This record gives sequence, structure tokens and C-alpha cells, in this order.
Amino acid sequence: MSAGLMLWLGGAMAAFIAANSVLRAYAGSGAWPTLALALGCFLVGNLMMVRLMRESGLALAVSISSVVQLVALALIGVLWFGERLTGMQMAGVVLGIVAVALIAWPSGARG
Repeated sequence: MSAGLMLWLGGAMAAFIAANSVLRAYAGSGAWPTLALALGCFLVGNLMMVRLMRESGLALAVSISSVVQLVALALIGVLWFGERLTGMQMAGVVLGIVAVALIAWPSGARG
């Protein structure tokens, strides 16, 4: 994945992380403008993902996106919202990281 695509991925992840954080705030408040903001952030993130999927492939783009969100949102949940992860949930985060590492691992030339 090129440096430009990595920056684009970072932007998409920022949009998704913002959307999920705002959605968590909506769950606590129920204010409709908060929900609209979350949906707008999801829209931006998904539109950015279209380019990533086109240029790097579905498996790589969505896998990296999913695990970055998994780790970042678990940290936000723990640090910002005071949630606690169980041992099983922490193991799931670690397995997600391992899964993406295996998907993104450079492969040799086939022939």
C-alpha cells in the first residue's frame, strides 16, 4: 500500500472513529442532531473506503480498516467512556491484530 493510500486510510479511520465515538455519545443522550453527525461521519468514511478498495483490494482495505477501528475504539471505550474489557474481549483484539498481520504480510512472487 502506497504512502498516499496509507494517508487516505488514516482519514477514513478518523472518520469512522469519530462516527462511532459520536454514536456512543448519542446512545447516552438520545439527541437527534448527534445521530445526524454520526451518520455524516459514517458517510464520509465509507466514501473514502471506496477508493481504498478500488486501489488496494477489498480484503486488504477492509481488514486493515476493521482492526484499526477495533483497537482504537476499544481504547476509546476504556479510556474515555470508562468501559472494561474482559479477558476474552482482549484476546479478540489481539487475534484481530494477528489476523490483519497475516493478511497484509508481503508474499513472494508466485509462478
